Amino acid sequence: MIARGSAGISRRRLLTGTAGLAGLGLGAAAVGTGCSSSGSAPGGRTVEFYGRHQAGITTPEAAHANYIGLDLIDPAETSALAGALRLWTEDAARLTRGEPALGDPEPELAVAPSKTTVTVGLGPRVFDVPKLAARRPSWLRPLPAFTIDRLQERWGQTDVLLLIASDDPVALAHATRILTASVRTRLRIRWVQRGFRTARGTQPDTQTQRNLFGQVDGTEQPDPARNDELIWDDGAEQPWMAGGTSMVIRRIAMHMDKWEELDRGPREQVVGRNLTNGAPLTGTEEHDTPDFTAMRGGIPVIPPSSHVARAHRRSDHEQFLRRSYNYDEPPEPRPSLPESGSSFPEPVEGTPDTSNSGLIFTAFQRDPVRQFVPVQQRLSEHDDLNEWTTPIGSAVYAILPGASPQAPLGASLLGS
Repeated sequence: MIARGSAGISRRRLLTGTAGLAGLGLGAAAVGTGCSSSGSAPGGRTVEFYGRHQAGITTPEAAHANYIGLDLIDPAETSALAGALRLWTEDAARLTRGEPALGDPEPELAVAPSKTTVTVGLGPRVFDVPKLAARRPSWLRPLPAFTIDRLQERWGQTDVLLLIASDDPVALAHATRILTASVRTRLRIRWVQRGFRTARGTQPDTQTQRNLFGQVDGTEQPDPARNDELIWDDGAEQPWMAGGTSMVIRRIAMHMDKWEELDRGPREQVVGRNLTNGAPLTGTEEHDTPDFTAMRGGIPVIPPSSHVARAHRRSDHEQFLRRSYNYDEPPEPRPSLPESGSSFPEPVEGTPDTSNSGLIFTAFQRDPVRQFVPVQQRLSEHDDLNEWTTPIGSAVYAILPGASPQAPLGASLLGS
């Protein structure tokens, strides 16, 4: 490991590219600690960083995640972005296999990665510079305005997304610190969205998690055999995107106080699923196909305005990979005036909200305009669940293709 303050290669020189990663040997093990990157103990389990696609997309979800939105200090300085991506590639490859990053001040925290993954995406403003304008994917633009949105600027679009996930919150915190501190002269953090899922080992990995409303969340997913068609970009429009994908992130506030006024029956009607196991109201098992034509006493068994009915695809291409994390933050005081363009649910019986909880909802797909937007438009027009949820954040990113020791993140776009 390179000591802090040594006369060797500094992290600043790595960032700006003056040290030359080729001479260092990107992904080289020579500066490692010799610790094992695999094992049966949970802390020793790893997910390979290098590959055609980035990890953290179709990889099984880790228990904890930090979504980090960053802005370029100088958006016109593409060399700074390229340097940051090179540095992240080297450090992420090491951290995900259980080795300290270069110059890691706390190397002991790196030896148990616990399935850490690192995923990076770029926002629309990156492509505003003349050098990259012709390489912007046609779908990389803000989502349409939806009537249900009460978006807050603090959760808005950023230039770069850094998604770090791990089964261990200590490994996650360490990776977050290393990867954000190393680029602070070129990128500035706008927001961090911290999410969690059911802890590893609490339930079978194949069991769908529940959100904080108690709902089974994420039942409808594309057939993995169709990932190349529905998820991964083939490079037909933008050759540099081959192996990448798009990500929509929506921060959705869940109004717990109001939801808890509902009895179980009305909750199931709102969702369109049995809360016990997530089965549609016309079925017995979670993955049974909903029957939207079934009637009981002349009334649809699954209400047409229920969440499952409105979210169900109307055409084959309306499919995307759903990956969600819960958030639960301290309650916030209700401001006297809402932020511009935002509003807040009415207090329950005049009392302040007792929670600040919700869902960090993400959707991965080849083209969000074609695949995601039609579904979201239907939900915006009418979804019974809208009375208890409010989208307060929204952004879209081009998730970069995967990396290799010879080609760091962003190499196909910015050059290696």
